[in-house]
Amino acid sequence: MRTPASTTKHAARRVRVAHELPGRLRLRSAVLGDPSLDLGYLEAMLEAVPGVTSAAINTAATCVTVRFGGGAPVRARILELVGNIPGEAFLPGQHRVAPLPLPTVIGQAAAAAAMPFLPGAVRAPLSWGLGLPTITQGLGTLLAEGVKVEVLDAAAVGFSLLRGDHFTANAIVAMLGLGNWLEQWTTAKSDQLLKDLLRPQVDSVWVERDAREVRVSFAELAVGDVVICGAGELVPVDGVVVDGEAALNRSSITGESLPVQASLGSEVLSGSLVEDGRLKIAARTVGGETSMARTRRFLQNSLRSKSASQKHSDDLADRLVPVTLGLGLGLFALTRDVRRAAAVLTVDYSCALKLAAPVAVKSGMHAAGHCGVLLKGGQALDNLAAIDTIVFDKTGTLTRGDLRVTDLLPTPQAGGGAEALTPAELLALAAGAEEHYSHPVARAVVAEAKTRGLDLPPISQVDFIVAHGVSAFVQGRRVLVGSRHFLEDDEGVDCAGADGLCAQLRSQGKSLLYVAREGRLTGIIALRDELRPEAAEALAALRERGITHMVVLTGDHKDTAKAVLSGLGVDEIHWELAPEDKADIVRRLQSEGRMLAFAGDGVNDAPALLTADVGICMPGGADLARESAQVVLLEDDLMALAVARDIATRTRRVLTHSFRTAVGVNSAVMLLAAGGRLSPVAAAILHNACTIGILGYAVLAGGGSPKGFAGRDACARTNAGQHAEQHAEPIPEPFAPAQE
Repeated sequence: MRTPASTTKHAARRVRVAHELPGRLRLRSAVLGDPSLDLGYLEAMLEAVPGVTSAAINTAATCVTVRFGGGAPVRARILELVGNIPGEAFLPGQHRVAPLPLPTVIGQAAAAAAMPFLPGAVRAPLSWGLGLPTITQGLGTLLAEGVKVEVLDAAAVGFSLLRGDHFTANAIVAMLGLGNWLEQWTTAKSDQLLKDLLRPQVDSVWVERDAREVRVSFAELAVGDVVICGAGELVPVDGVVVDGEAALNRSSITGESLPVQASLGSEVLSGSLVEDGRLKIAARTVGGETSMARTRRFLQNSLRSKSASQKHSDDLADRLVPVTLGLGLGLFALTRDVRRAAAVLTVDYSCALKLAAPVAVKSGMHAAGHCGVLLKGGQALDNLAAIDTIVFDKTGTLTRGDLRVTDLLPTPQAGGGAEALTPAELLALAAGAEEHYSHPVARAVVAEAKTRGLDLPPISQVDFIVAHGVSAFVQGRRVLVGSRHFLEDDEGVDCAGADGLCAQLRSQGKSLLYVAREGRLTGIIALRDELRPEAAEALAALRERGITHMVVLTGDHKDTAKAVLSGLGVDEIHWELAPEDKADIVRRLQSEGRMLAFAGDGVNDAPALLTADVGICMPGGADLARESAQVVLLEDDLMALAVARDIATRTRRVLTHSFRTAVGVNSAVMLLAAGGRLSPVAAAILHNACTIGILGYAVLAGGGSPKGFAGRDACARTNAGQHAEQHAEPIPEPFAPAQE
């Protein structure tokens, strides 16, 4: 990020309206030509302004063209943003090649092709005119950064021009321009896809109005509204805490790695995540400014990051530049043969190595997005290709996550005859306590109550205990809803009287929700979650793609988990887990030398998603899970995992082939040129043909849906609480694979 002084300097630059039509504004500012300005980032910020439909920056003209609706207020916001570009939009030290328009690229290629047929008096000035920008850029790079590929390009063009070899000079310029255009075109397409996919996910929020909690559309929020945020939810506004206490993860805003405590009077930023607790926040800022926080963070991960493969290619290319330059100059010093030196200098590795990697990675991310898989950066693609183990959270990942209430069983001994509840009363009591909780179990209970047309009782003092349950006061009485561990071990409620009934329900693959009032067990609610219909097929497809070990983690009871997962063919299953247990299991598997992915969707999956080499979030995942994951499935189909693996391995294969071809062909051409077997023209043609061929291969082979994709839609709280080591055991058939 820029220093405050630099930021102030840029903010002080004047913005001028260069041209304006209704709904279209073209602004000119010198800061738009700053080489450290991240163009995609600034365009995304402008497009996040409510009412803006598109933004395009022309660095050569130092202009930005913005299309918008909404009239004067939106226009004023655009002017303010361009006039006060924040520091995070700049990346000091970045090297940005100015994008060439396609007509210029076509003109350069046409000039090179026509050069042998032009009169001699025209060739020289035309060639120098075309080559001068490359030479100037090379000299500037030499003075500012040392020996880089731009220096080599400038030397090759300069030697050719000094020799009067205009065709070679123009061919080099044309090939460089085409490579630059291909990179910019592919990057822009994939970046735009990612920006379109990463629209804010907050559609509605809870607010307090007239002493009641009501859900309203995000667009209806107004300054002064009291917004209610629970565990796992994204803070949708900038404001001040007026009630409650919570641990906030602000890493997406400030970069702080540890959560901070927020309480009465604390200022909170939009984009912060509530890790634990519950807050009431008086909104100070609403609208587009709040949604931008999330978009910015995603763009940082997806558009700015480089994978290890890209960094390796860039580093190797940079190391080979001095070798090529030294060989060319050494040959000239030894042989005084300008022709040989020029031939060697026309060959470099950087064009193919530096351009092929980002093109292949961006093409892979683009293809994955079209197939319903969002990859947050090239490193996610790299890691996805390398994994050999996948750890699944059961609920919402291998199962539908669409729990349905199957049994409502009041316990007759709870409180005596006068206190005994009917099934409808039991359901209403649990739904009232669970109404504001976003866990799948809570949603199922509330949905069943609404389906039956039950009136939910008023509640107060709600306390959510992640992965355990809910404590609330309903009509003045304390009600507990959650796992047996929560009620019995944490709250001292005796649940032994229901053991026989519970064992029978678990053998049917049902999850159990315990309900207590005033310290006494009131009833049991049984829920059933079915396996996804494609789960078995997806896991089999992943095994075919090199995944050798599959593990399932769940907060469910052992009997429930085994009944649901029977026949799926996983290698390990661990039950009755707390959130921290899941991350511990991931770390244990990593310590065994496994490269693994974790797939989940809940708030309690966030630690494991962060610990894994690749975190994968299902499309309906909680905000905290979506933020923590490196891969987000956009289609509700587990086969998307196999598709993502295909794209990742294909991209790695493309990178490997591109790397080997670039090094092999260019090394052969360089040796032939050094031996005097190739003229500068022939060397330039072979080198540039290799570069264009590799780029074309990276675009064509790296993009598109993988083979066999057509026709597919996609390219736990209950009984939690004990450590995995205490409850894990060898999985009997059909869970355990055959021993070799």
